[in-house]
Order: sequence, then C-alpha cells, then structure tokens
Amino acid sequence: MSDQKYDCLKLENQLCFPLYVAARKVTSKYRLFLKEIDLTYTQYITMMVLWNEGEMNVKELGERLFLDSGTLTPVLKSLEHKGYITRTRSLSDERVLNVALTEEGVALKERATSVPPRMKKCITLSEEEGEQLRRLICRVIGCL
Repeated sequence: MSDQKYDCLKLENQLCFPLYVAARKVTSKYRLFLKEIDLTYTQYITMMVLWNEGEMNVKELGERLFLDSGTLTPVLKSLEHKGYITRTRSLSDERVLNVALTEEGVALKERATSVPPRMKKCITLSEEEGEQLRRLICRVIGCL
C-alpha cells in the first residue's frame, strides 16, 4: 500500500493541530495578564461581550461566546460572586435568565484595557497579518 494513503493522518498535515496549539498558547499568555485583574480567560471574554453589548440573557450570551450553558453557568456564578454581574429572572418569562453588569463590573473595564496591548506584544504578527488570520479563523468557525 502507498504511504500517500496515510499522509492525511500525519499530524503535520492537519489544520486542527496548529489551531489547537495556537489557542492553547494564546490563552496561556492571557492567563498571565488576566491573573492581575482576577479573571479567567472565559470570564474575560464573557465580560468583553457584556461591556460591549450590555445586559443580555444567558442564551444570547452563550450563542455569542459559542459556549453551552454547562460551561457558561459556572463562569456566570463566579462573576456574580466576585460582584461583577447580576443574574435575574425575566419578569415576562421566568425561564429566561438575564445578565447585567454591576458598577464593579463596569469599573473593571478600565483595568482590563491594559490586557490587549500587552497581548499584542506577545503575538509577532503585523496588524495586517493579525487581521487576515482573524478573518480566516472566523471563516473556519463560521462567525462571519
């Protein structure tokens, strides 16, 4: 049998592997900076959505972050425990859980502004390369 038949099973021929390694390395770098503001990476991306979009329900938030409720619920509980968000039932439909920022959560946004420029220094891509990579990855995951 031809060795070419098995080329598709070589790690170096996979798109998934460099994406996986890149994601792990990037989130690992984030961890260093986010520790200073007492957030995990998942808490950080949750806060970014809330800072930019305001109050929303858990289902919308999960869809925006590509997270299921089993992953998102502990993140929201932790953010609520830290005093950054509130979770309240909708008055019109108590099956719906709304998430809103507290004053402390809004104030945290200022401290978080130090994270992106520091991360930018860790990723050695030009502005153009970074934007091209973001667009390509978004095509892969279907966010555009």
